[in-house]
Amino acid sequence: MDIQAFRSYCLAKPGATEDTPFDEDTLCFRVGGKIFAIIDIEQFQSVNLKCLPEQAEEIRAEHPSVSPGYHMNKKHWNTVPFDGTVKDSDIFTWVDHSYGLVFGSLPKKIQATLAK
Repeated sequence: MDIQAFRSYCLAKPGATEDTPFDEDTLCFRVGGKIFAIIDIEQFQSVNLKCLPEQAEEIRAEHPSVSPGYHMNKKHWNTVPFDGTVKDSDIFTWVDHSYGLVFGSLPKKIQATLAK
């Protein structure tokens, strides 16, 4: 996977935006102002994705290269490598899940506005 494909996939989500709030190398993808994915622009070695706690553990058990979220709440975030040990299709599925969790946590009025 390359960074442009990943970026395009994230930004195609309704209401998705991107910014670099921490430093010029850390790119965050957000919906409704809340982060659903974080990557390093320069290295593009992995992505942090939000998960339900039980799903995060299941993914780590099934994919040994996936680790608890780097610099994130280890219960709710996973760090997924882009080194080929995880299929791109799985990464995109987990992006969808992360986006869905964050989108679902937004107030209904904001969800309705973003879904248009």
